[in-house]
Amino acid sequence: MKKFIHALEKIQIVIGVLFLCVFFCVIVLQIVTRHLGISVIWTEEAANYSFIWAVFMGAAIMVNRREHFNFDFLQQKLQGKKRIYLSLFNDTVLIIFNVCIFLLGLQIVSEFWNYTWSTLPDMKMGYVWVAIPIMAGTMLIYTFFHMVEHVQKLKVKEVHE
Repeated sequence: MKKFIHALEKIQIVIGVLFLCVFFCVIVLQIVTRHLGISVIWTEEAANYSFIWAVFMGAAIMVNRREHFNFDFLQQKLQGKKRIYLSLFNDTVLIIFNVCIFLLGLQIVSEFWNYTWSTLPDMKMGYVWVAIPIMAGTMLIYTFFHMVEHVQKLKVKEVHE
């Protein structure tokens, strides 16, 4: 399972970095063309939508690394089983939140799939918003994996006590 999680994270890192590169290149193109007095109208939308993908992929990676949206005041104070139980509680809250985000993301994708970019009518908005359920789905996978690890640690502590 660890190999799968590691591979999934690597895929998301590659996707996130690619979209950050697209974002950067499009912004540079926009700056250069404006300086030259040329109007390239699609650059703003491309920059916004590539940034959305980069941020959502990065958010999922941070959940996997436990570096995202974490209030660790109690985690630092607790030890042993209590700390594991708190982690399980936090993971449960994260799962509930991500199930909601996943379901709402699917609804958004289906609702807006056939909408098009205003500057590039051949591009569908569904390709932009599919990042939401992908992000939430991978966050769910990562969080379930963390929960399994916590339960295994809990079992080891019970055996040693």
